[in-house]
Amino acid sequence: MKSKKIIIGSRGSKLALIYAERAKERILEVSKEFNIVSVEIKKIKTEGDLNQKDRLSEIGGKGLFSKKIEKELLENKIDIAVHALKDMPSDETEGLLTNCFLERNDPREVLISKNKIKFKDLNPNSIIGTSSFRREFQLKNKRNDLNYKLIRGNVDTRINKLYQNLYDAVILSCAGINSLNLDEHICEIFSTDEIIPSVGQGVIALQCKRDDDYIKNVLKKINDEKTFKSAQAERNVLKVLEGDCETAVGAISVINNENITLEGELFSLDGKERFYYKSSKDIKHAAELGIEIGENLKNQSKGSYKK
Repeated sequence: MKSKKIIIGSRGSKLALIYAERAKERILEVSKEFNIVSVEIKKIKTEGDLNQKDRLSEIGGKGLFSKKIEKELLENKIDIAVHALKDMPSDETEGLLTNCFLERNDPREVLISKNKIKFKDLNPNSIIGTSSFRREFQLKNKRNDLNYKLIRGNVDTRINKLYQNLYDAVILSCAGINSLNLDEHICEIFSTDEIIPSVGQGVIALQCKRDDDYIKNVLKKINDEKTFKSAQAERNVLKVLEGDCETAVGAISVINNENITLEGELFSLDGKERFYYKSSKDIKHAAELGIEIGENLKNQSKGSYKK
């Protein structure tokens, strides 16, 4: 077999590069089997990184974090694209395949506030920074006496904005905080019962060209089967809903032996109505479970979640 150098494409943020390094480490573990001589990480500046001011839905949606990397993949400038699964659109780009997932990081949400004040103790009218309608509506259900304001930027940028007194608290994903070793800032972790996370939150997805059998075999070897099943189930909820980044939807799966339980939550466009459904199946039917949850939420909502 010919010696092979593999190039991984990644966003250039600190967190994205940590995820790319994890992917690199896993690939190097199987390097002898596939005659891989080196693995290189290529930083790619995406549209989502260039505009850190506007709401994603106003400037092109979730694909802003993946389109440029996918373009390099299609043009054979990289062999593998690394994405945070929650930043990927639900529909696969033609010619590409996302079928490999590293072991899931903590999917929960965390609160970071000045003076480590818990959510229930924040003063009325405190300003809470979030980039997601889902988080905003979930938190409004708990406390509607707070002000929810858009915040964009990388994790450390958002924390800095908090300490610049632009916000009283920010909601972020536990996975990002853990990976960046910023746990000392956490003042509260919400269980997935309290806040259902974004679809695929905490999952690192590896994407390749659909016709690249060599890379597909490498990725098959490092794929985490449990995370794969969770990702499959949760992503199907989004696919059924034809969700974009304005869709306030959360989904989380839990695998117990040969059983997978999935719960989904959807909000109307104005956030005033909440729809919820939970079900379980044999893990072999994870994909069908995602479709079942998605269809149930869609029927309950009667289209009130879409423009």
